[in-house]
Amino acid sequence: MNVEARDANDLQVLERGTRAGRDGRRRERYRCVLLALRGFEAPQIAGQLGRSRRFVQYWVYRYRDGGLEALQDRPRAGQPTRLPRAAEAQLRTRLDAEPKPTDGVCSLRGVDVVRILKAEFGVSYSLPGAYDLLHRLGYSYLKPRPRHRKNDAAVMQAWLKDAPLLSRTSATNILTGPSKSGSRTKPASDRRAR
Repeated sequence: MNVEARDANDLQVLERGTRAGRDGRRRERYRCVLLALRGFEAPQIAGQLGRSRRFVQYWVYRYRDGGLEALQDRPRAGQPTRLPRAAEAQLRTRLDAEPKPTDGVCSLRGVDVVRILKAEFGVSYSLPGAYDLLHRLGYSYLKPRPRHRKNDAAVMQAWLKDAPLLSRTSATNILTGPSKSGSRTKPASDRRAR
């Protein structure tokens, strides 16, 4: 393929993009163009990448005609988000802060996020929609149980130490002999069941 670098820095950008790029599709496009700039032909590049010759030609010609910017994804069609992109930073700040006393909880759950979105941002989300929004913002709705603000570790340790059922002296009172439950099973009959 007869294509030349449009800019002197393009080779470095393409090499860096093929090694450290996070988006797999863009990384493959960069690799495709980089191989073409190094003098490989379309069928050779297609064989190395495991793609069609048409794929290789499409992206190399897009680079030739538009540069590195042409290798980026085009905006996709679809319904815009209910929460404006500008308000996402405010929602992140609200979620990262401690819950307000008016929330009435020590940790925010999905239903609380739905309520906050409706009351403070004026947008209504279903519970699955709120979970999708949280996932898109980088949050996980699966968390370990939170520690309550009034939880005292010293009091809990003292209770564990003094609890009668958990104390070391009560462990010696537990019967360790044969069961006194009144079962009519013969001692050897459990071997046949295995």
